[in-house]
Amino acid sequence: MPDEQMAFSHGFPGATQGNRAPARPLDDIDRSILRMLQADGRASIRSVAERVHVSRANAYARINRLIDDGVIRGFSARIDQERAGQGASAYITLKIVQNSWRTVREKLQDLPGAAHIALVSGDFDVLLLVHTKDNRALRELVLTRIQAMDEVLSTRTLLVFEETDLLEAGEGNP
Repeated sequence: MPDEQMAFSHGFPGATQGNRAPARPLDDIDRSILRMLQADGRASIRSVAERVHVSRANAYARINRLIDDGVIRGFSARIDQERAGQGASAYITLKIVQNSWRTVREKLQDLPGAAHIALVSGDFDVLLLVHTKDNRALRELVLTRIQAMDEVLSTRTLLVFEETDLLEAGEGNP
């Protein structure tokens, strides 16, 4: 396997298994590996091993264990939404019909630009992050798609003026 590229033969079973054993406890080395991979999911095994002061075989085994345990659910790219043509971002809060979370989640997942969905406690039930081309597309998404869902009682849209990715800045912790 080429060391310069992190290639795993896993289908990320931890992300899809419903009844799985609890993950093993993480030590400081595991947490350091997670921080590195969050900052750069393309980091080579060699660079991970060097930064956390373990052998390449140990780093490889630890990353595979984190994948197998479902701690690492996959690898992805962080996108500059504006440069990718998605100039409007918003958090949308939703109040939904009691016990409709699963149905609402399935519908929200299919929305264009839906980036993150969370079931939360407090004054609303769902927090949705969306990215759209512009405010017109955002308005259309909220008024004709989200508010048209029978399970949605009300929404509130919070425009994002500026974002700071803490993982990119090296401030995030797993």
